Amino acid sequence: MQVQTHVDINSEWGIVAARQAGRKLAREIGFGSVDQARITTAISELARNIYLYANQGQIKIEEVADSNKRGMKIIASDEGPGIRDVRRVMEDGFTTSGGLGAGLPGVKRLMDEFDIDSELDSGTVITAVKWLR
Repeated sequence: MQVQTHVDINSEWGIVAARQAGRKLAREIGFGSVDQARITTAISELARNIYLYANQGQIKIEEVADSNKRGMKIIASDEGPGIRDVRRVMEDGFTTSGGLGAGLPGVKRLMDEFDIDSELDSGTVITAVKWLR
């Protein structure tokens, strides 16, 4: 049975709830503590981006399987302003919030698969997968 969790992101508490749900599912799937931390960090960054830039959205977390692999998929979605220049936000050091600029490039490095689909004035969907080793 495929496990799924949906967390609404509309406050900082939503970010906390998404992190907790992600860590719990990662542990249940069998990820070690280092990969649990990677997954939790990625979820935190994605949820924080939803809260900062779109005000509200959703984090969907699910167990996935592909042939002989098991893993975890995170889908961060919102109906916010969209990302004007996806290539630019994927550059290390780029920031619009005054942070370190590790954001989305950091999420991409932490996960095994990463995809962004963003449309101006319609929103953004980011999908990231981590495979169990």
